[in-house]
Amino acid sequence: MASSSLSKQKPSDSSWTPKQNKLFEKALAKYDKDTPDRWQNVAAAVGDKSPDEVKKHYEILLEDLRHIESGHVPLPKYRSTATTTTNVDDEDK
Repeated sequence: MASSSLSKQKPSDSSWTPKQNKLFEKALAKYDKDTPDRWQNVAAAVGDKSPDEVKKHYEILLEDLRHIESGHVPLPKYRSTATTTTNVDDEDK
């Protein structure tokens, strides 16, 4: 059922900048599921998105999380901790 709604999305609905995604994340933290007019508030915080667009974006995020948690999406291979620590130390010098 979710796939049918996803296929009806307009291209502009799926175009989110990194900045908009960050604003979306912050707005979700601020306006939880019990907040009246949640999607209007989130849309206002993100800017350039309608309440319907932010709600669809949230539903897509939940679907992605379900796929990850069910093991359908492999976790990325991260660099070792030693490599990351070395890079951080180099930046501090």
